Amino acid sequence: MTELLANDLSQIRRALHQIPELALQEFQTHDFLLNEVRHFNQEFLTIHEIPALPTGLLVRVDGSAPKRTLGYRADIDALPVEEETGLEFKSQHKHTMHACGHDLHMTVALGILNHFAEHQPVDNIVFFFQPAEESENGGKLAFEQGVFTDEWNLDEIYALHDTPDYVAGNLACRPGVLFAGTTEVDIKLIGKSGHAGFPHEANDMVVAASNLVVQLQTIVSRNVDPTEGGVFTIGQLQAGHIRNVIAGEAELHGTVRGFSQDMIMLIRKRINEICKGIELAFDCQVEVKMRQGGYLPVVNNPSTTDRFINFMQQNYPDTFQISKPAMTGEDFGYLLSKIPGTMFWLGVGDTSQLHSSTFNPDEKALEPAVRKITAFLEHRMKEEN
Repeated sequence: MTELLANDLSQIRRALHQIPELALQEFQTHDFLLNEVRHFNQEFLTIHEIPALPTGLLVRVDGSAPKRTLGYRADIDALPVEEETGLEFKSQHKHTMHACGHDLHMTVALGILNHFAEHQPVDNIVFFFQPAEESENGGKLAFEQGVFTDEWNLDEIYALHDTPDYVAGNLACRPGVLFAGTTEVDIKLIGKSGHAGFPHEANDMVVAASNLVVQLQTIVSRNVDPTEGGVFTIGQLQAGHIRNVIAGEAELHGTVRGFSQDMIMLIRKRINEICKGIELAFDCQVEVKMRQGGYLPVVNNPSTTDRFINFMQQNYPDTFQISKPAMTGEDFGYLLSKIPGTMFWLGVGDTSQLHSSTFNPDEKALEPAVRKITAFLEHRMKEEN
């Protein structure tokens, strides 16, 4: 098979866009990827299925004179979003959409893999098509299940994330923290329901929840150093079923984000303390659940990131820039805490934001991404250290 051209990449992306699947359910996506890889030149390839993570896929390209093993990760899951793009190739799966651009991530990875299948690399390269990035922490699951051991051990790892904030095909990166760490928060308030006309005989959780939301907003504004970064957002609040019945229960669902794990732990601590205060103030029960550990901040390794930035600045100065840190969450942070590596942005030039139902990235980003990342990996293989 010859190398994938821009039109080939577009067709692959559109096929993947039509079959989005949620975390740990990406069986059709897995089969599509496996079929594509099997059509590549197999001379240097080893395909490894992952029984403990059945929707994941590893593909190694054996180097001609390997000094190291490089890793490249592409996430494969989608979001529970009903697509509203009106595209001819829109999602065929109800209330599921590649609204974060993982269809592009996979396509770029396939393009790079295909290149090295046709042109044997010097070093080994392992491509990890990873399930469950949007939820369930797929990178951590893979690492803890021993995916990257023995012959699949990685010396370095790289990955991209698309963004509408940059021109299609442009890349951006930064040393240190690129993305925030996250913790998902679920809070349940339990009081006593009753008739709207007899509030003194009930314990209204609408009132308690309203006070809780207001108090939670003071955590970042009054406990977090304004020169640092922190976010706590309540994105969902549910209470009551009918206008003339006092709600005996309420539920809040939100997310914590910070550029350091210490910042996240401070916000978590204050959430628990404020909820205890609400219990006393409103004579109710408050249950707080937080995802254990959450997603770690994405912290780029100094050495690999300096190499990446220097190469891009020297070879693609007009289409590369240093980015700011973002409050985006990404489970690649866990892999970077275990393996030296770098994550970077790929511009896709859309006017809709990530995770929106109208997100429609520009496919003109695909070919430049494959070309530039391939060039960097080839350059990296020429270096002795």
